[in-house]
Amino acid sequence: MEKDPAYHSIKPTMDAKVMNRVLENCIQLGYPIMLEDAGEVFDPLLEPLLGKQIQKSRGNWSIKLGDKSIDYSKDFRFYITTKLSRPHYAPEVCVKVTMLNFMVTEDGL
Repeated sequence: MEKDPAYHSIKPTMDAKVMNRVLENCIQLGYPIMLEDAGEVFDPLLEPLLGKQIQKSRGNWSIKLGDKSIDYSKDFRFYITTKLSRPHYAPEVCVKVTMLNFMVTEDGL
């Protein structure tokens, strides 16, 4: 889906400062980003993204990440993948995201 060379990926094991900087840049510039190998619990920094807490002020869209507000591009897309076969996410997370299960079984075919 994302053939754009500006595609980025982050992992939960990355340094928090680096992950925050990459997220900010992608949100402002409208680049897609993927959180790879996610566990069942997400960093609180991602809460505004998961909840789509986007605000319009003075004609510009913005989102508050951490303690600062940054410009939000409408072209920004956020994807999450996991290697867990049966992840159990909290109900608060499930209502904020669209989950797709791409696991194919022999019975399913």
